[in-house]
Amino acid sequence: MILDASDLNALFITFKLAFITTTILLVLGTPLAWWLSRTSCRYKFLIEAVVALPLVLPPTVIGFYLLIALGEGGVIGSLSQFLGLGSLAFTFTGLVIGSVFYSLPFVVQPLQSAFVFIDQKILDAASTLRASKYDQFLTIIFPLAKPGFLTAAILGFAHTLGEFGVVLMIGGNIAGETQVASVAIYEHVESLQYAQAHTLSLILLLFSFVTLALIYAFNRRFMVGKI
Repeated sequence: MILDASDLNALFITFKLAFITTTILLVLGTPLAWWLSRTSCRYKFLIEAVVALPLVLPPTVIGFYLLIALGEGGVIGSLSQFLGLGSLAFTFTGLVIGSVFYSLPFVVQPLQSAFVFIDQKILDAASTLRASKYDQFLTIIFPLAKPGFLTAAILGFAHTLGEFGVVLMIGGNIAGETQVASVAIYEHVESLQYAQAHTLSLILLLFSFVTLALIYAFNRRFMVGKI
């Protein structure tokens, strides 16, 4: 069945949300993952617990508290109103904020695992040769952790595509603004439009399968190449 305009719009918003969320998470998650992989802070476990919270908390719980935080009386909402940005609840910006928190462990944990296996002696040797931190990242850290970056990017992107509870709580179901594919599928099922729900579900299913297959294929090729 051919998708109508509203379904195509929902897919566009979904992929746009996933792209922006993944980009932000890679920028913010890289230094966080590096710190977690190198720090000897005794309270490191508390930060790791916060990062991993979305793995165990129901999405509706996360969405509820984020909705309060983004609302007019919330911490983030009050700040945004003070800056003249208005309330962030039920907006695309609010969806991005919620998605960043919800997909955080799917980006940070693969990066942290990749960074753990980078030998500090290599970086120390580079420092003695007067390589800057920026040079070390580009020439040593990134090449060695490339599988981790790829896994983090794909998992973060794919996980954001499948969000439902968080985005529904924060963004509602505003067509053309906050309606993502998962919410559109739910709406189709509620109205007994199974053909439309099947089409959208099949698109997300195939995309998710292909992305996961790419992860396993790349990681297998990387491991064989190392051997």
